[in-house]
Amino acid sequence: MAGLLLIAAGGTGGHMFPAQALAETMLARGWRVKLSTDERGARYAGGFPEAVRIERVASATFARGGVAAKLLVPFRIAGGILGAIWSQLRDRPDVVVGFGGYPSIPALSAAWVLRRPRMIHEQNGVLGRVNKVFARRVDRVACGTWPTALPDGVTGDPTGNPVRQSVLDRAAAPYIPPGDYPMSLVVIGGSQGARILSDVVPAAIASLPDTLRRNLRVSHQARDEDATRAAAAYDAAGIRVEIAPFFSDIPRRLSEAQLVISRSGASSVADIAVIGRPAILIPFAAATGDHQTANARGLVDVGAAVLVAESAADATTLAGHIAAILDDPHRAETMARAALGEGKPDATARLVALVEALGGDPA
Repeated sequence: MAGLLLIAAGGTGGHMFPAQALAETMLARGWRVKLSTDERGARYAGGFPEAVRIERVASATFARGGVAAKLLVPFRIAGGILGAIWSQLRDRPDVVVGFGGYPSIPALSAAWVLRRPRMIHEQNGVLGRVNKVFARRVDRVACGTWPTALPDGVTGDPTGNPVRQSVLDRAAAPYIPPGDYPMSLVVIGGSQGARILSDVVPAAIASLPDTLRRNLRVSHQARDEDATRAAAAYDAAGIRVEIAPFFSDIPRRLSEAQLVISRSGASSVADIAVIGRPAILIPFAAATGDHQTANARGLVDVGAAVLVAESAADATTLAGHIAAILDDPHRAETMARAALGEGKPDATARLVALVEALGGDPA
């Protein structure tokens, strides 16, 4: 009988993308796979294989809503845990893996109550709130960014961050250094976009010398509420741009890019490294524990990326960094090679090994 892997994740693409990578591989190895998430997390599950059964659970977060909504959070989570216990009693998972986010609480809690083999995967260099709670209550802690700050007495397994098959298909794609020909610049702000990038990047590109600006075509990920403003700024500067709240073909766009401007969410950093592209990284200043700065550190330390603090991310500063990279093909090519050196295309295989070691012989 095929083993059953229960994946618990939700909240953002940063949790869901590595979960999707694990699901794809485990299915290929003959396992059954379920995904436990809430309604919000299910919006990011469109890329999961059809064979993955999605179970929606009741969950909530203290980060949204008014006082009344926050008071109801424990009750919604408790209801989700009871539902998850009943589900796991009916169809016993061989391993439960949590990828963070409040929607992972019910499945991990049920696995702890029922003493099922369980582990968490932390994508960032600092444990998220939910993973911090469960770090001492699971059998293994897999770390996507290394080193990861862990509680005393907790040992981590540095696996790297799994990337989707569509990213692996573009791994180490040949890099065309910048020059006097059409160039591609990709602007991504994580799965939810980033307002500061929509505010600053168009102005930065508009201020570039014409010799650079005329060759640029831009793919810019922007929230719906920011897209019109960003599009107008690009249009006023005569810059060719494609704007969308989410690009489903980001791996292709990254592989064709001469430069990437991005937040330093764990999945974005992993994708940039596996494909191997120069980057300007602008960590989200309000990220818990400043984990996006920790995520960026590996690429920055090897010279693959330039780190720009959000407080310093004005149009003039950003334009200077863009020009310094695109005007120096040798530097850009060196950065691309350095990024590849930080990439971990085998991260999924490392995570699979941990899962199968925990699950033993599912038959």
